[in-house]
Amino acid sequence: MPDNALLADAHELADGIVALRRAIHAEPELGLHTPKTATKVRDALHGLPLSWREGPSTTGLIATLQGARPGRRVLLRGDMDALPMPEETGLDFASTVPGRMHACGHDAHTAMLVGAAKLLCARADDLAGEVQFMFQPGEEGYHGARFMLEDGLIDPLPDAAFALHVMPNAPHGVVGGRAGALLAAADQVEIAIEGRGGHASMPHDTLDPVPVACELVQAIQAMVTRRFNAHDPVVVTISKIEAGSAHNVIADRAVMRGTMRSLSPGHRAKLHAGIRQLATGIAEAHGLSATVTIMEGFPVTLCDPRAVDFGEAVARDLFGPQAFLRLPDPIMGAEDFAYVLEQVPGAMFFLGVAPAGDDWAQCCSIHSTKMMVDETVLPQGAALHAGLALRFLAEGFG
Repeated sequence: MPDNALLADAHELADGIVALRRAIHAEPELGLHTPKTATKVRDALHGLPLSWREGPSTTGLIATLQGARPGRRVLLRGDMDALPMPEETGLDFASTVPGRMHACGHDAHTAMLVGAAKLLCARADDLAGEVQFMFQPGEEGYHGARFMLEDGLIDPLPDAAFALHVMPNAPHGVVGGRAGALLAAADQVEIAIEGRGGHASMPHDTLDPVPVACELVQAIQAMVTRRFNAHDPVVVTISKIEAGSAHNVIADRAVMRGTMRSLSPGHRAKLHAGIRQLATGIAEAHGLSATVTIMEGFPVTLCDPRAVDFGEAVARDLFGPQAFLRLPDPIMGAEDFAYVLEQVPGAMFFLGVAPAGDDWAQCCSIHSTKMMVDETVLPQGAALHAGLALRFLAEGFG
């Protein structure tokens, strides 16, 4: 079980955790290759009894701590990449790279995981088993976790896996989670409607793709509400339509792009098939044709009920009986830790980082240009990571 000194020891590391978070925040990197961030991680953990593994596809790192005795294996994950967006926080350590920002909290995730590694390395002589620290790039749509798995960096697989995600518009220091679907599968769709253009004053001599695109948007929304059980929801948003070049020209083609979210593999497959059926059928009904391209994103993030119960117990023991909140509903965002949870029982938890006493519901959310993190919560995240590992190695899921 986590010892009583764990949270106190985490607070002793607070200055270092915050300094690392700020250094990463100031130099955000995108995609599968985050070499500056990886170097900061290695430097922060230099001299500790860790072995390191890297793969060819990413700059991701697996740092492994071997306990004094054989036992279970547990993985803790923190992601490292930023978003391609400007920063408008006004912080002294704001991004120095134009058009890039750590607006999803990955800088905090990495710093908390480094803190956890330090806490656990200090307890290595008491550990039975192995802890894998997964420092992962490419979470923001680049499938970094999948690449690290395919590169064999997490082989053999652990017995359990956990991840934390900060939430700036959630109560200060509260840990949230739920069994089953936590986050959605996220896929992109592109529909190209091919017609025959001409003069806008003579639409009868053309095959206008624009009305077909408009009809298709409405048909998709009707499909979502009429063909899918509301208790296993899906969301489809067509967010971009491109067609035409001038006010008096009917275009040859219209291209629609959007996102599809689903919470079960069955509804994900049904949604893909339904989109294809609607697009081709509606286009053909008007004498046009449609090509549907689906780019599969992350799968559903499914949390093992045992792991969620386990995480709740650890959080309450470390931080008090009010520290854990069971989320009533899934969130329709997506997360590539789902690839790990497809193969390993485990869970992702959210950590509220709104300032204490603030109206957390009014705080800027993740992916906002003004997203902020109350850094006083970061030692708590490091302690939670370490507490999950300590108890799992000692007891398993129980």
